[in-house]
Amino acid sequence: MKPVVLRAARTGLFLVLFALWLPLSAHARDLYAHVHDRGGQVPIANLSAEASSEVEQDTVQITLVAELAGPAQNAVAEQLNQRLDVVMKALQGHAGVLVHNGSYRLWPSTDRDGHVAEWRGRAEIILKSQDFPVVSRLAAEQAEYMGIDGLYFSVSEARQAATEQALLAQAVKAFQDRASALAEALGFPGYRLRTIDLSGAGRFQPMPGPARMMSMAADSTAAPIEGGKERVTVSVSGSIALLTRKTESPQ
Repeated sequence: MKPVVLRAARTGLFLVLFALWLPLSAHARDLYAHVHDRGGQVPIANLSAEASSEVEQDTVQITLVAELAGPAQNAVAEQLNQRLDVVMKALQGHAGVLVHNGSYRLWPSTDRDGHVAEWRGRAEIILKSQDFPVVSRLAAEQAEYMGIDGLYFSVSEARQAATEQALLAQAVKAFQDRASALAEALGFPGYRLRTIDLSGAGRFQPMPGPARMMSMAADSTAAPIEGGKERVTVSVSGSIALLTRKTESPQ
């Protein structure tokens, strides 16, 4: 009689466990799929896409420089400071033109025997503006005291930010299209977005043209200046999980 009672008890326990498993089976499968995904065992793909546009450079930076030489350090420094003072006063107070000091150096020049032959000095003033005609004229008017050493064109922060904002939707759309195309090419019914990263970058193009800069430094006539173009790019990169069933949610 005891073996029969034991088998009945085992059978009853099995039926109870089976009854408890039935309503939980759907949840268990969902939980398994979630852990399966989080564990990195489903196919994962890393993708990137970008959108770009050519933008007119709307800002110019002009570097003015004065270079002097003399037998005494103090005399060279005094003359250099006088030029800086004259030019700085002439440049300040113009709307839309930012002016600030650049580098400043004093150093000795030695002869073959190592003795100080003379002292040399070099000082810079930087102008930055979006008004090309005005800043070009101001720089040219200082040719008697400081010459133009370089021009540098760029896109302003406001224009670059507006361009990147417009390109964002294009970059996201390109990422989505690439993710869908990859899933379809590999035979998967869809994908789920896992991670996403956005970045924007502009590639600056300094203006080549030493001949133009030399002519502007030689007299007080303002030569016309014009910036080029800059490519602004917005990149989208991230990872996706490829869905194995059509019933899976892409979200």
